[in-house]
Amino acid sequence: MSERIDISVVVPLYNEEESLPELCSWISRVMKEHGFTYEIIMVDDGSSDRSWSVVRQLFETNPHIRGIRFNRNYGKSAALNTGFHASRGQVVISMDADLQDSPDEVPELFKMVTAGGYDLVSGWKRKRHDPIGKTVPSKFFNWVTRKISGIPLHDFNCGLKAYRSEVVKNINIYGEMHRYIPVIAKWRGFSSIGEKVVQHRPRKYGETKFGWQRFVTGFLDLISITFVSKFRQKPMHFFGVLGALSFIFGFFITLWMIGWKVYNNWYLHESVRAVTDQPLFFLALVALIIGVQLFMTGFIAEMLAMISERENKYLVIEKVGLH
Repeated sequence: MSERIDISVVVPLYNEEESLPELCSWISRVMKEHGFTYEIIMVDDGSSDRSWSVVRQLFETNPHIRGIRFNRNYGKSAALNTGFHASRGQVVISMDADLQDSPDEVPELFKMVTAGGYDLVSGWKRKRHDPIGKTVPSKFFNWVTRKISGIPLHDFNCGLKAYRSEVVKNINIYGEMHRYIPVIAKWRGFSSIGEKVVQHRPRKYGETKFGWQRFVTGFLDLISITFVSKFRQKPMHFFGVLGALSFIFGFFITLWMIGWKVYNNWYLHESVRAVTDQPLFFLALVALIIGVQLFMTGFIAEMLAMISERENKYLVIEKVGLH
Protein backbone atom coordinates (compact mmCIF):
# COMPACT_ATOMS: atom_id res chain seq x y z
CA MET A 1 0.00 0.00 0.00
CA SER A 2 1.37 3.42 -0.95
CA GLU A 3 2.35 5.91 1.75
CA ARG A 4 -0.37 8.39 2.74
CA ILE A 5 0.83 11.99 2.97
CA ASP A 6 -0.75 15.31 3.90
CA ILE A 7 -0.88 17.14 0.57
CA SER A 8 -0.57 16.26 -3.10
CA VAL A 9 -0.10 19.27 -5.37
CA VAL A 10 -1.17 18.44 -8.92
CA VAL A 11 0.23 20.81 -11.54
CA PRO A 12 -0.86 20.36 -15.18
CA LEU A 13 1.57 22.08 -17.49
CA TYR A 14 2.03 22.88 -21.14
CA ASN A 15 5.11 24.79 -22.32
CA GLU A 16 5.96 26.31 -18.92
CA GLU A 17 9.70 25.60 -18.73
CA GLU A 18 10.57 29.04 -17.34
CA SER A 19 8.15 29.02 -14.41
CA LEU A 20 8.64 25.45 -13.13
CA PRO A 21 11.81 25.92 -11.01
CA GLU A 22 10.36 28.97 -9.23
CA LEU A 23 7.00 27.27 -8.71
CA CYS A 24 8.48 24.06 -7.23
CA SER A 25 10.82 26.05 -4.97
CA TRP A 26 7.91 28.15 -3.73
CA ILE A 27 5.68 25.13 -3.05
CA SER A 28 8.48 23.31 -1.20
CA ARG A 29 9.21 26.35 0.96
CA VAL A 30 5.55 26.67 2.00
CA MET A 31 5.30 22.96 2.80
CA LYS A 32 8.45 22.98 4.95
CA GLU A 33 7.39 26.12 6.83
CA HIS A 34 4.12 24.45 7.86
CA GLY A 35 5.51 20.95 8.42
CA PHE A 36 3.42 19.22 5.75
CA THR A 37 4.37 15.92 4.17
CA TYR A 38 3.79 16.42 0.48
CA GLU A 39 4.35 15.53 -3.15
CA ILE A 40 4.30 17.66 -6.29
CA ILE A 41 2.86 15.84 -9.30
CA MET A 42 3.85 17.58 -12.52
CA VAL A 43 1.78 16.40 -15.49
CA ASP A 44 3.37 17.45 -18.77
CA ASP A 45 0.55 17.66 -21.31
CA GLY A 46 2.72 17.11 -24.39
CA SER A 47 4.86 20.26 -24.13
CA SER A 48 6.90 21.19 -27.17
CA ASP A 49 9.53 23.13 -25.19
CA ARG A 50 11.98 21.89 -22.52
CA SER A 51 9.36 21.50 -19.79
CA TRP A 52 9.91 17.76 -19.36
CA SER A 53 13.67 18.17 -19.16
CA VAL A 54 13.15 20.76 -16.44
CA VAL A 55 10.87 18.38 -14.52
CA ARG A 56 13.53 15.67 -14.66
CA GLN A 57 16.20 18.07 -13.44
CA LEU A 58 14.00 19.20 -10.56
CA PHE A 59 13.37 15.59 -9.56
CA GLU A 60 17.11 15.03 -9.15
CA THR A 61 17.29 17.74 -6.49
CA ASN A 62 13.84 17.38 -4.89
CA PRO A 63 12.57 13.84 -4.07
CA HIS A 64 9.05 15.19 -3.49
CA ILE A 65 8.58 15.85 -7.20
CA ARG A 66 6.87 13.29 -9.39
CA GLY A 67 6.45 13.62 -13.14
CA ILE A 68 4.02 12.27 -15.71
CA ARG A 69 4.46 12.98 -19.37
CA PHE A 70 1.94 12.63 -22.19
CA ASN A 71 3.06 11.76 -25.69
CA ARG A 72 0.93 14.62 -27.04
CA ASN A 73 -1.36 17.41 -25.90
CA TYR A 74 -4.57 15.90 -24.55
CA GLY A 75 -5.81 18.95 -22.64
CA LYS A 76 -5.97 20.16 -19.06
CA SER A 77 -8.78 17.81 -18.07
CA ALA A 78 -6.75 14.74 -19.03
CA ALA A 79 -3.71 16.07 -17.16
CA LEU A 80 -5.71 16.77 -14.01
CA ASN A 81 -7.51 13.44 -14.14
CA THR A 82 -4.22 11.55 -14.45
CA GLY A 83 -2.63 13.54 -11.65
CA PHE A 84 -5.63 13.08 -9.37
CA HIS A 85 -5.61 9.31 -9.69
CA ALA A 86 -1.84 9.17 -9.10
CA SER A 87 -2.05 11.30 -5.94
CA ARG A 88 -1.51 9.92 -2.43
CA GLY A 89 -2.35 12.98 -0.34
CA GLN A 90 -5.08 13.33 2.25
CA VAL A 91 -5.84 16.64 0.54
CA VAL A 92 -5.20 17.26 -3.15
CA ILE A 93 -4.43 20.77 -4.37
CA SER A 94 -4.59 21.67 -8.05
CA MET A 95 -2.86 24.77 -9.36
CA ASP A 96 -1.70 26.13 -12.69
CA ALA A 97 1.99 26.16 -13.61
CA ASP A 98 2.16 29.79 -14.77
CA LEU A 99 2.75 31.29 -11.27
CA GLN A 100 -0.60 33.10 -11.33
CA ASP A 101 -1.74 30.86 -8.46
CA SER A 102 0.01 31.49 -5.15
CA PRO A 103 1.24 28.44 -3.14
CA ASP A 104 0.91 30.63 -0.02
CA GLU A 105 -2.83 29.87 -0.20
CA VAL A 106 -2.26 26.13 0.32
CA PRO A 107 -2.19 26.02 4.17
CA GLU A 108 -5.56 27.76 4.49
CA LEU A 109 -7.09 25.60 1.76
CA PHE A 110 -5.79 22.52 3.58
CA LYS A 111 -7.36 23.74 6.82
CA MET A 112 -10.73 24.39 5.18
CA VAL A 113 -10.86 20.80 3.90
CA THR A 114 -9.52 19.02 6.99
CA ALA A 115 -10.93 21.20 9.79
CA GLY A 116 -13.74 22.94 7.95
CA GLY A 117 -15.28 19.74 6.64
CA TYR A 118 -15.43 20.76 2.98
CA ASP A 119 -15.24 18.18 0.21
CA LEU A 120 -13.99 20.79 -2.23
CA VAL A 121 -12.81 24.38 -1.89
CA SER A 122 -12.55 26.51 -5.01
CA GLY A 123 -10.42 29.62 -5.30
CA TRP A 124 -12.03 32.92 -6.21
CA LYS A 125 -9.81 35.43 -7.97
CA ARG A 126 -11.84 38.45 -6.96
CA LYS A 127 -9.18 40.87 -8.19
CA ARG A 128 -7.83 39.70 -11.52
CA HIS A 129 -4.82 40.77 -13.54
CA ASP A 130 -6.33 39.94 -16.93
CA PRO A 131 -7.49 42.09 -19.87
CA ILE A 132 -11.14 43.13 -19.97
CA GLY A 133 -11.66 40.86 -22.99
CA LYS A 134 -11.12 37.93 -20.65
CA THR A 135 -12.65 39.15 -17.37
CA VAL A 136 -16.05 40.28 -18.69
CA PRO A 137 -16.85 37.05 -20.59
CA SER A 138 -15.55 35.09 -17.59
CA LYS A 139 -17.97 36.85 -15.23
CA PHE A 140 -20.88 36.13 -17.55
CA PHE A 141 -19.79 32.51 -17.93
CA ASN A 142 -19.59 32.07 -14.14
CA TRP A 143 -23.00 33.70 -13.64
CA VAL A 144 -24.66 31.32 -16.10
CA THR A 145 -22.91 28.29 -14.58
CA ARG A 146 -23.93 29.41 -11.08
CA LYS A 147 -27.58 29.73 -12.09
CA ILE A 148 -27.75 26.41 -13.93
CA SER A 149 -25.76 24.31 -11.45
CA GLY A 150 -27.11 25.84 -8.25
CA ILE A 151 -23.57 26.00 -6.83
CA PRO A 152 -22.84 29.49 -5.37
CA LEU A 153 -19.27 29.87 -6.67
CA HIS A 154 -17.93 33.02 -8.26
CA ASP A 155 -15.02 31.48 -10.20
CA PHE A 156 -15.62 27.95 -11.48
CA ASN A 157 -12.58 28.04 -13.74
CA CYS A 158 -10.02 29.00 -11.09
CA GLY A 159 -7.17 26.50 -11.30
CA LEU A 160 -6.46 26.71 -7.57
CA LYS A 161 -8.71 24.23 -5.79
CA ALA A 162 -8.48 21.85 -2.83
CA TYR A 163 -10.16 18.45 -2.58
CA ARG A 164 -10.56 15.64 -0.12
CA SER A 165 -8.79 12.61 -1.55
CA GLU A 166 -12.10 10.73 -1.83
CA VAL A 167 -13.41 13.35 -4.24
CA VAL A 168 -10.64 13.12 -6.82
CA LYS A 169 -10.55 9.33 -6.60
CA ASN A 170 -14.23 9.05 -7.47
CA ILE A 171 -14.65 11.51 -10.31
CA ASN A 172 -13.49 11.32 -13.90
CA ILE A 173 -13.00 14.43 -16.00
CA TYR A 174 -12.48 14.47 -19.74
CA GLY A 175 -12.67 16.80 -22.73
CA GLU A 176 -12.82 20.32 -21.28
CA MET A 177 -14.77 19.36 -18.16
CA HIS A 178 -12.11 20.59 -15.70
CA ARG A 179 -13.94 23.90 -15.38
CA TYR A 180 -16.98 21.97 -14.13
CA ILE A 181 -15.28 19.85 -11.46
CA PRO A 182 -17.53 21.34 -8.72
CA VAL A 183 -20.60 20.35 -10.77
CA ILE A 184 -19.27 16.82 -11.31
CA ALA A 185 -18.38 16.50 -7.62
CA LYS A 186 -21.86 17.60 -6.57
CA TRP A 187 -23.39 15.08 -8.98
CA ARG A 188 -21.29 12.33 -7.35
CA GLY A 189 -22.64 13.25 -3.92
CA PHE A 190 -19.84 15.55 -2.66
CA SER A 191 -22.05 18.54 -1.94
CA SER A 192 -20.00 20.35 0.72
CA ILE A 193 -18.40 22.91 -1.61
CA GLY A 194 -16.75 26.07 -0.33
CA GLU A 195 -14.96 29.07 -1.74
CA LYS A 196 -11.92 31.12 -0.73
CA VAL A 197 -10.76 34.46 -2.08
CA VAL A 198 -7.25 33.90 -3.43
CA GLN A 199 -4.52 36.09 -4.84
CA HIS A 200 -4.27 36.33 -8.62
CA ARG A 201 -0.77 37.21 -9.70
CA PRO A 202 0.20 38.69 -13.07
CA ARG A 203 1.66 36.24 -15.56
CA LYS A 204 5.45 36.32 -15.28
CA TYR A 205 6.53 33.96 -18.07
CA GLY A 206 5.10 32.73 -21.36
CA GLU A 207 1.79 33.55 -22.98
CA THR A 208 -1.80 32.88 -22.02
CA LYS A 209 -3.55 29.84 -23.50
CA PHE A 210 -6.87 31.66 -23.34
CA GLY A 211 -9.02 31.84 -26.46
CA TRP A 212 -12.57 32.83 -27.32
CA GLN A 213 -13.33 29.28 -28.40
CA ARG A 214 -13.15 28.26 -24.74
CA PHE A 215 -16.44 30.04 -24.06
CA VAL A 216 -18.21 28.35 -26.97
CA THR A 217 -17.02 24.89 -25.98
CA GLY A 218 -17.50 25.79 -22.32
CA PHE A 219 -21.23 26.42 -22.70
CA LEU A 220 -21.66 23.25 -24.74
CA ASP A 221 -19.89 21.32 -21.99
CA LEU A 222 -22.13 22.96 -19.40
CA ILE A 223 -25.25 21.79 -21.24
CA SER A 224 -23.77 18.31 -21.53
CA ILE A 225 -22.76 17.93 -17.88
CA THR A 226 -26.07 19.40 -16.66
CA PHE A 227 -28.09 16.96 -18.74
CA VAL A 228 -25.97 13.97 -17.73
CA SER A 229 -25.99 14.88 -14.04
CA LYS A 230 -29.77 15.22 -13.94
CA PHE A 231 -30.93 12.43 -16.24
CA ARG A 232 -28.16 9.82 -16.36
CA GLN A 233 -29.92 7.48 -13.96
CA LYS A 234 -33.46 8.22 -15.20
CA PRO A 235 -33.33 9.23 -18.89
CA MET A 236 -37.00 8.30 -19.29
CA HIS A 237 -37.87 11.27 -17.06
CA PHE A 238 -36.56 13.53 -19.83
CA PHE A 239 -37.26 11.72 -23.08
CA GLY A 240 -40.46 10.08 -21.83
CA VAL A 241 -42.07 13.33 -20.72
CA LEU A 242 -41.22 15.13 -23.96
CA GLY A 243 -42.34 12.13 -26.00
CA ALA A 244 -45.62 11.83 -24.12
CA LEU A 245 -46.40 15.53 -24.49
CA SER A 246 -45.62 15.45 -28.21
CA PHE A 247 -47.72 12.30 -28.75
CA ILE A 248 -50.68 13.65 -26.76
CA PHE A 249 -50.55 16.93 -28.70
CA GLY A 250 -50.54 15.12 -32.06
CA PHE A 251 -53.21 12.64 -30.97
CA PHE A 252 -55.72 15.22 -29.79
CA ILE A 253 -55.16 17.49 -32.80
CA THR A 254 -55.83 14.52 -35.08
CA LEU A 255 -58.89 13.51 -33.04
CA TRP A 256 -60.24 17.06 -33.12
CA MET A 257 -59.79 17.31 -36.91
CA ILE A 258 -61.57 14.01 -37.53
CA GLY A 259 -64.37 14.96 -35.13
CA TRP A 260 -64.79 18.35 -36.80
CA LYS A 261 -64.95 16.66 -40.21
CA VAL A 262 -67.60 14.18 -39.06
CA TYR A 263 -69.64 16.88 -37.31
CA ASN A 264 -69.76 19.13 -40.38
CA ASN A 265 -70.58 16.32 -42.83
CA TRP A 266 -73.22 14.50 -40.78
CA TYR A 267 -74.90 17.19 -38.72
CA LEU A 268 -74.38 20.45 -40.59
CA HIS A 269 -74.28 18.83 -44.03
CA GLU A 270 -71.47 21.18 -45.01
CA SER A 271 -68.57 20.30 -47.22
CA VAL A 272 -65.19 20.43 -45.43
CA ARG A 273 -61.74 19.82 -46.83
CA ALA A 274 -60.35 16.35 -46.39
CA VAL A 275 -58.33 15.90 -43.23
CA THR A 276 -55.23 15.00 -45.25
CA ASP A 277 -55.52 18.25 -47.22
CA GLN A 278 -55.07 20.40 -44.10
CA PRO A 279 -51.56 21.53 -43.04
CA LEU A 280 -52.52 21.01 -39.40
CA PHE A 281 -52.85 17.29 -40.08
CA PHE A 282 -49.20 17.00 -41.06
CA LEU A 283 -48.17 18.96 -37.96
CA ALA A 284 -50.12 16.49 -35.84
CA LEU A 285 -48.58 13.56 -37.71
CA VAL A 286 -45.06 14.89 -37.11
CA ALA A 287 -45.86 15.37 -33.41
CA LEU A 288 -47.07 11.76 -33.17
CA ILE A 289 -43.94 10.39 -34.85
CA ILE A 290 -41.60 12.53 -32.75
CA GLY A 291 -43.47 11.50 -29.61
CA VAL A 292 -42.99 7.81 -30.36
CA GLN A 293 -39.31 8.34 -31.22
CA LEU A 294 -38.60 10.29 -28.03
CA PHE A 295 -40.39 7.68 -25.93
CA MET A 296 -38.41 4.86 -27.53
CA THR A 297 -35.18 6.82 -27.06
CA GLY A 298 -35.98 7.16 -23.36
CA PHE A 299 -36.84 3.46 -23.13
CA ILE A 300 -33.55 2.38 -24.73
CA ALA A 301 -31.55 4.86 -22.62
CA GLU A 302 -33.29 3.53 -19.50
CA MET A 303 -32.21 -0.03 -20.33
CA LEU A 304 -28.62 1.12 -20.93
CA ALA A 305 -28.66 2.96 -17.59
CA MET A 306 -29.91 -0.20 -15.86
CA ILE A 307 -27.08 -2.24 -17.39
CA SER A 308 -24.55 0.39 -16.32
CA GLU A 309 -26.05 0.44 -12.82
CA ARG A 310 -25.57 -3.31 -12.45
CA GLU A 311 -21.90 -2.95 -13.35
CA ASN A 312 -21.28 -0.12 -10.87
CA LYS A 313 -24.24 0.04 -8.54
CA TYR A 314 -23.31 2.60 -5.93
CA LEU A 315 -20.34 4.71 -4.86
CA VAL A 316 -19.00 3.43 -1.54
CA ILE A 317 -16.46 5.74 0.10
CA GLU A 318 -16.45 4.34 3.65
CA LYS A 319 -17.14 1.07 5.50
CA VAL A 320 -17.48 0.29 9.19
CA GLY A 321 -16.78 -3.15 10.63
CA LEU A 322 -16.09 -4.63 7.18
CA HIS A 323 -12.87 -5.56 5.40
